[in-house]
Amino acid sequence: MAYKVVLLAGDGTGPEVMREGVKILKVVQEAFGASFELLPYPCGGQYYLETGEEWPAEAFQSCKTADAILLGAVGHPDARLPNGDLAGAGVVFGLRFGLDLYANVRPVKLYPGVRHKVHEEFREVWRPGLVDFVVVRENTEGLYTPARGFLSRGGTTELAVDSRVITRKGAERAVRFAFELAVRRGGAPKDRKHRVTCVDKSNVTAGDQLFRKVFDEVAAKYPQVERDYAYIDAFTQWIVRSPEQYDVCVAPNEFGDIATDLAAVLQGGMGVAAGGNIGDAHAMFEPIHGSTPKHAGQDKVNPVAMILAVEMMLDWLGDRKGDRKLTAAAKGVESAVAAVLREGKVLTYDLGGTAKCSEVGTEIAKRVAAKT
Repeated sequence: MAYKVVLLAGDGTGPEVMREGVKILKVVQEAFGASFELLPYPCGGQYYLETGEEWPAEAFQSCKTADAILLGAVGHPDARLPNGDLAGAGVVFGLRFGLDLYANVRPVKLYPGVRHKVHEEFREVWRPGLVDFVVVRENTEGLYTPARGFLSRGGTTELAVDSRVITRKGAERAVRFAFELAVRRGGAPKDRKHRVTCVDKSNVTAGDQLFRKVFDEVAAKYPQVERDYAYIDAFTQWIVRSPEQYDVCVAPNEFGDIATDLAAVLQGGMGVAAGGNIGDAHAMFEPIHGSTPKHAGQDKVNPVAMILAVEMMLDWLGDRKGDRKLTAAAKGVESAVAAVLREGKVLTYDLGGTAKCSEVGTEIAKRVAAKT
């Protein structure tokens, strides 16, 4: 069967990294005998400037019937909605809320050969093998619900209100997802223990107190998984100081959003950071970097994050559909990425190399094809 995959390339460098993701999918078809029906749709700020819409109406309908969705990036510096919101953000939030993609899943893994700005000062802490954890972020509530607004009088904005929403349902399913993931993983690098860390601010806010209460209730059903706790402010230093003690972490929406961007430093930057937005029936995968308009059209940015997003999609689809070919393909893609990063000969500027985006994609595709 052919798996239906919707492609939303978006703005800026989104189309460039999407081309490399598609390159990998085409190689996977040949090397592993998989089959994909690729359905591209325009979306984002540039599309809004041209049409007055963030994406075609039929795009969302196609996403509803797709097996999976790949997103490049959205955001154009000149594109704003009448209410001031970034044009294109409606695509991301439309998918998260419209398809109920309640778990934002962010692997944080440092591959051999990847260097970063603090490597020399923290040689041992940052050694590959010590950074390998996943952050599960609740994805459909928190501060990012539409419960917000402004009070304007006489043309002056005097008040802005953002209401944070934490529900038992939202917390429970995100926490359960985290524990189920921990059961399947190999444990924290430090001690190989299956562990889930609840990241919150329950010493101050009512919503986080509910989140932690639900965490404990779910944790009681997984006695084989150790429970752990961290306040978000302390967590930001602990993951930098001792990343090896973490296995799976779960957090409310906005805390998880901030923490995962910080965590990207542990793996070499946004250019190698991928994420999944996963629900019970649908899933969308993406590099977590933005559209970086200043680099658009230069064939310059790192495609590894998008290629790892493809790997996540293959793994999720393989598990969901019981398709061993896709599971094997996911492992093949990750192995190919790891090999290219380890050798360090074909890397983009952000990892200290001089290769073009397309050259990195081609090199990884060759490794996928060779299954080495």
